[in-house]
Amino acid sequence: MKQFETKLIHNGYESRKYFDSLVPPIFQSATFTFETAEQGEARFSGETGGYIYSRLNNPTTQILEDRIAVLEGAEKALVFSSGMAAVSAVLLSLTKAGDHILCSEGVYGCTFGLLEMIKEKYQITHTLSPMQAESDLHESINENTALIYIETPINPTMKVIDLQMVAGIASKYNIPVIVDNTFSSPYLQQPLALGCDVVVHSATKYISGHGDVIGGLVAGKKDLLEEISMTTRKDVGGTMSPFDAWLLLRGLKTLHIRLDRHTENATAIVNKLKTHSKVEKIFYPGDKDNIHYPISKNQMHAGGGVLSFTIQGDKKCAQTFLNHLKLIKIAVSLGDAETLIQHPATMTHAVVPEEARLKMGITDNMLRLSVGLEAWTDIWADLEQALEVIS
Repeated sequence: MKQFETKLIHNGYESRKYFDSLVPPIFQSATFTFETAEQGEARFSGETGGYIYSRLNNPTTQILEDRIAVLEGAEKALVFSSGMAAVSAVLLSLTKAGDHILCSEGVYGCTFGLLEMIKEKYQITHTLSPMQAESDLHESINENTALIYIETPINPTMKVIDLQMVAGIASKYNIPVIVDNTFSSPYLQQPLALGCDVVVHSATKYISGHGDVIGGLVAGKKDLLEEISMTTRKDVGGTMSPFDAWLLLRGLKTLHIRLDRHTENATAIVNKLKTHSKVEKIFYPGDKDNIHYPISKNQMHAGGGVLSFTIQGDKKCAQTFLNHLKLIKIAVSLGDAETLIQHPATMTHAVVPEEARLKMGITDNMLRLSVGLEAWTDIWADLEQALEVIS
């Protein structure tokens, strides 16, 4: 059986089918022709396969879907125009008016915004649960709970949730479990192998790795994903372009090499932050001193490249620190070659009301750092000099 690193480069693509091109071609076509009217009818009815219109399917995006399915151990994968398009498609496909969603206590700010919107418009309620014990789940699951939605590690608190535990309980209630696997990628964590039902990604992050494309991915069972494909993706229209799919295929080839380096650098930075008097707390799943380390060690290949930490002081101190960085860029993405840092309370999670944000553990002095591929000593030198500015 091929190893993961080999699958990243080869699976889902046979060059002989595409004029022996080593690199998958970009099929930059909005529509596809039919030889006869009957062939068009057969494709639209699903009687025969084939391409129709690039909002529905496209050869380049199909190659990416096939490769992601293999990497996640899924029967099928779908690609979307953004991570939020992927999240929206899954949540809208699996719920109806009056349903309830059980969520991890801490989700990306835009996911929180989406949950609030569908609560207001469609009376689809949600509960945020710490999910640290079986009792947390049993107490929060209702008769109308349609799905369980999890981020792990959670953005930006880096809390880790035991996916096997959640999947085991969910199966007793016949409730699907959806996992946002963005921070880990399939290289570091495979939720489907742990019993979960659907995986979503913001492919903009580690799948791309170069900060030059917006995209989303969903992987899971064939029947469920075909339903999503022919409903919320087709009709809402959050479809990935062929060129973006090509960029993601390019980025995937180095995923394992990049994440190994991201993890190595992040571990070095964590060890340095521990020694600095102006750093209060560090949140990194790969840290042996982290309360969640036993779970992360069991279900993650490594800790990854993202960490959060709190510094002494308030929001003003955090902003002063950010403003004195020279090498590290202030930006709200992650997984790029460049080291990026942001202030969650006023940036990625600004939409979350203060009370809910603080309950999640997102304080005004918390910073999220996406450790890049530079020399870790240069990253640390920049962090250190900015920390010295804090009074």
